[in-house]
Amino acid sequence: MKAIRIAQPGGPEVLQIVELPDPQAGMGELLIAVEAFGINRPDVLQRKGAYPPPAGASDLPGLEVAGRIVGGDPLELAAAGFKLGDAVCALTPGGGYAQFCVAPIGHCLPVPAGWSMLEAASLPETFFTVWSNVFERAALQPGESLLVHGGSSGIGVAAIQIAKAMGARVFVTVGNASKAKACLALGADLAIDYKEQDFVAEVKQATDGVGVDVILDMVAGAYIERGVQCLANDGRLVIIAVQGGTEARIDAGAVLRRRLTISGSTLRPRSTAFKTNIARALHQRIWPLLASRSVIKPVIYRSFAADQIAMAHALMESGQHVGKIVMSW
Repeated sequence: MKAIRIAQPGGPEVLQIVELPDPQAGMGELLIAVEAFGINRPDVLQRKGAYPPPAGASDLPGLEVAGRIVGGDPLELAAAGFKLGDAVCALTPGGGYAQFCVAPIGHCLPVPAGWSMLEAASLPETFFTVWSNVFERAALQPGESLLVHGGSSGIGVAAIQIAKAMGARVFVTVGNASKAKACLALGADLAIDYKEQDFVAEVKQATDGVGVDVILDMVAGAYIERGVQCLANDGRLVIIAVQGGTEARIDAGAVLRRRLTISGSTLRPRSTAFKTNIARALHQRIWPLLASRSVIKPVIYRSFAADQIAMAHALMESGQHVGKIVMSW
């Protein structure tokens, strides 16, 4: 098969298309003939040598794919509601940048009716991440409010749409007016240009001084201290990336007095069982909403052919995109 490997840590130019043996599905796994795969910021970190794959995972990058099932135990597939030839999208621990990819059966979901393979490939990493952190870890409830830093990112556009579908009020921070407009069009109630506006003041004004119930933070660093100021009593702040740095000041007194919760998580190293439970929740709660393409719709900024992988990574690092960057073979 053709695959994209990281020749050595470095810039987008270190990504190379090579020929490798096809992987083989083991117990509890299936083999997917990959038609499309998503690009995510963890892929960039892995390319730079800053995010090694977990033990036992493929050393190829790629955390989400869409394609057709071409291998796996028929009885195991049937037990999960699949058969050979089915169109699926899957969360993978690695190996997605290839024409064939192995994934745990429990991490696979059917391609939503009416969605293309490119569109389906944009779903797993972002939807698993948002559901796990916003709805399970932070327990966002209907009628509550959510602030998403990086509202125009792949994670951000997923969080806006899912949270609105679940009955929440959604605020986002973005880097320019065009990104703000895009987020508002997706259903965000307020889009704050962090370069021109103080997001703490804007959130306070929008909530009559109360603050938000949940914050999804991909920045960390100095944003954590300001996030604490944005939270309502009993508010929950979840850190999923540290693009702004790993160190922060926290007013511990405010955390105590206002019963705040600050936590964080990474998805890739979690157990197969943990991710399988997320897939089941998504299939039950979110997948029925996807067929209409109205409540939740795909947001693809640009797609590339596999041999343009360096261009795709350069675009990801530029931060110019709104939504997902996807690739096809």
